[in-house]
Amino acid sequence: MTERIDSAVRSAKVPEEMKVNHKGFSEWNTGGTSKDHQPVVQILIDGKDKGALDSEGNVLPTLVYMAREKRPQYHHNFKAGAMNALIRVSSVISKSPIIMNVDCDMYSNNSDSITEALCFFLDEEMGHKIAFVQYPQNYNNMTKNNIYGNSLNAINQVELAGLDTWGGPLYIGTGCFHRRETLCGRSFNKDYKEDWDQGIKTQQPIDQTEEKAKSLATCTYENNTQWGSEIGLKYGCPVEDVITGLAIHCRGWKSVYNNPPRAAFVGVAPTTISQTILQQKRWSEGNLSIFLSKYCPFVFGHGKIRLPHQMGYCIYGLWAPNSLPTLYYVLIPSLGLLKGTPLFPEIMSPWITPFIYVSVVKNIYSLYEALTSGDTLRGWWNGQRMWLVKRITSYLYAVIDNIRKLLGLSKMGFVVSPKVGNEDESKRYEQEIMEFGTSSPEYVIIATIALLNLVCLVGGLGQILTSGQNMLWNGLLLQVVLCGLLVTINIPIYEAMFLRKDKGRIPFSVTLASVGFVMMALFVPIF
Repeated sequence: MTERIDSAVRSAKVPEEMKVNHKGFSEWNTGGTSKDHQPVVQILIDGKDKGALDSEGNVLPTLVYMAREKRPQYHHNFKAGAMNALIRVSSVISKSPIIMNVDCDMYSNNSDSITEALCFFLDEEMGHKIAFVQYPQNYNNMTKNNIYGNSLNAINQVELAGLDTWGGPLYIGTGCFHRRETLCGRSFNKDYKEDWDQGIKTQQPIDQTEEKAKSLATCTYENNTQWGSEIGLKYGCPVEDVITGLAIHCRGWKSVYNNPPRAAFVGVAPTTISQTILQQKRWSEGNLSIFLSKYCPFVFGHGKIRLPHQMGYCIYGLWAPNSLPTLYYVLIPSLGLLKGTPLFPEIMSPWITPFIYVSVVKNIYSLYEALTSGDTLRGWWNGQRMWLVKRITSYLYAVIDNIRKLLGLSKMGFVVSPKVGNEDESKRYEQEIMEFGTSSPEYVIIATIALLNLVCLVGGLGQILTSGQNMLWNGLLLQVVLCGLLVTINIPIYEAMFLRKDKGRIPFSVTLASVGFVMMALFVPIF
């Protein structure tokens, strides 16, 4: 199959013998492109056909290929638009009461996932209240020590499981079983009863069904309708899944989180730092845009969902603003150390207690969560490094982009996270060596912060030791500890800047730019 696809790409056409086997290919005429083409629908396997059997005689399910219409003059609304077209097309082919949604880079890993999801929907006491059953997002390519902090173990095993108590987890866009009627805008009422026999029973000619389905996948079908606002997945947000799930919860429905021992669905995690930064930027930007919009959980959910549920949603909405205090704590205390300016209470003062308490307890609890969720000690440490990296790059960019949108200077975009690397990148990933390789503004920020803290630590300690004043130790000890931790956590960054020779190192141009910014920071009269 791979060879056939590669051959078609090289020749820019589909072989004639393939067109004969699949009539859908003939509709991709020479003038069609991925961004400009008519709707294409083909029922490849008709589950109602008695002859639709596999090699062992088992009945095959209906399999349909669909490409919704796309035209340059019409906004296609990214993944949300594709999902809504699929909901409509399936309504004239199967009209099943349950819809499963799995991303294209994930696969089923547990054949019991469907049965378990249906058990929740069919529960006699609570089933009628459930809108969707959400499985966690798991990856099959994680390194032992989670080099880029992408395992989501704490989110999967602590946060989403905790939300299950207050009304249910968020809809995270994949690995989810939905009740069709809730996606179509239905509100909950206590007398609701699902019609499990609503599927299409009558046999219509396949050609007629395909033509009807095509009419539901055109660019103009949604004009002057409630699709994208009250019906289907919501438009206008990079995280259409979260905002859609919030709207469903606010219509009175509950959701259920199911995390079986054997992962139900498995996908591919980012394998480079640039891929991780891009993915985290999209997630944090979308969640912040929800928080700043009329769909803010505290506003939109007021009186509809409980306060702890609102707070659970807001955890993710406030990811991006974390970049601002983080930037302060990685810059100002270190510069103060270099210039001998104490910023924290003296070590013997009782006012130092809150600073020490918050720092120690937060990190101890974070370590406990990580270890009980399956991470290693080194994996937790790598997660702390990526905690820093994400906040000074992805989250900072998310804040800036949201401000630009609020000012009308930019529009929403949807960037798909690339997850394919070359052989050298894959080898370094398996060896848990951080991948940089190219020049980018994000790397300049990372390298500048790391280098600035190294200079401040060396310069600050030098001044304290040469002065011989115990008062300086007393007033600057916390800044020494903070700066020292930042230097320690950035050791892989220093290696990529000065020691490594492979193609994944930080380019010299980035190192040079960071040196220039550090020199500028040292001469700025902040204190």
